[in-house]
Amino acid sequence: MKAAVLESITNIREYPRPLSFVDLPDPEPGEGQILVRVSVCGVCHTELDEIEGRTPPSSFPFILGHQIIGLVEKRGARTKRFSEGQRVGVGWIGSACGTCRYCRGGAENLCPDFKATGRDIPGGYAQYTTVLEDFAFPVPDTFSDAKAAPLLCAGAIGWRSLRLAGLSDGEPLGLTGFGASAHLVLQLARHLYPASDIFVFARSGRERNFALSLGAGWAGDTAEKSPQKLAAVIDTTPVWKPVVEALENLLPGGRLVINAIRKEASDRDQLLRLDYPLHLWQEKEIKSVANVARRDIEEFLELAARIPIIPDVEEYAFSDANRALAELKAGQIRGAKVLIMEQP
Repeated sequence: MKAAVLESITNIREYPRPLSFVDLPDPEPGEGQILVRVSVCGVCHTELDEIEGRTPPSSFPFILGHQIIGLVEKRGARTKRFSEGQRVGVGWIGSACGTCRYCRGGAENLCPDFKATGRDIPGGYAQYTTVLEDFAFPVPDTFSDAKAAPLLCAGAIGWRSLRLAGLSDGEPLGLTGFGASAHLVLQLARHLYPASDIFVFARSGRERNFALSLGAGWAGDTAEKSPQKLAAVIDTTPVWKPVVEALENLLPGGRLVINAIRKEASDRDQLLRLDYPLHLWQEKEIKSVANVARRDIEEFLELAARIPIIPDVEEYAFSDANRALAELKAGQIRGAKVLIMEQP
């Protein structure tokens, strides 16, 4: 099979072609696994965190990618959920132990043995991948392959973030950063909380205009003050500065939900400081989002199909994976980026 592999940690600004294209043996499904012929794979900011070493792969060379849509090509022993030829999706959660207190309580995203697709388990930047069938998902017919891919991570983690925000209808919501996840959260929030005003903070005019076109009530720069204080803010940016700015925009008792697996450090971060009365006093909260559970993906796929929520996607040939990543790093974003796989 053709695959794009990461061979070492690198700075993508200095080396904008971090992936090498190679031919590898087709994987074989083991017990409880299915072999998936990949049709598309979404491009996520987490791939940049892996490439640049903030959450590195478990070994090298490694196949990244965790927003996978494809067809079941072959079934391993003791599989029964899916039939050959059925369309399935694969997200960030690749496995969990199933027996720890977190798994037993429905928080398998916090399992100490959590394994991530495309970081701990080979992912979807390839023509084939294997997955435990219990961690694959049927995909609603509502969506094309390319439109379905971002739902598995950007959508599911956005849904988890919105639940953690604890918003009630009519309370104002802020979204800081406006990439793949936030553009789906905005559509979801408008449906679930129709009386709530939504305020978007984004660094580029293109992103702000996109947010307004999707129904945001206001859009400004990440450093701007909100026209009104907010009950909750969901931060999807890769950097620290918007965290401090978002705290300043919260109402008393408001909650900041940080939807990022890692934050990038920069020299400017050394100048940041929390002013306790301004940023944290009056029972403001900071909550992080850690991974996704299977429940998040299952619920969001059902919600997205019912509403429906249709992602805005930019499609790239698989051979252009490095270009898609470089554009993501440069902030050239409108919705979600998706790689279209060359068929074997």
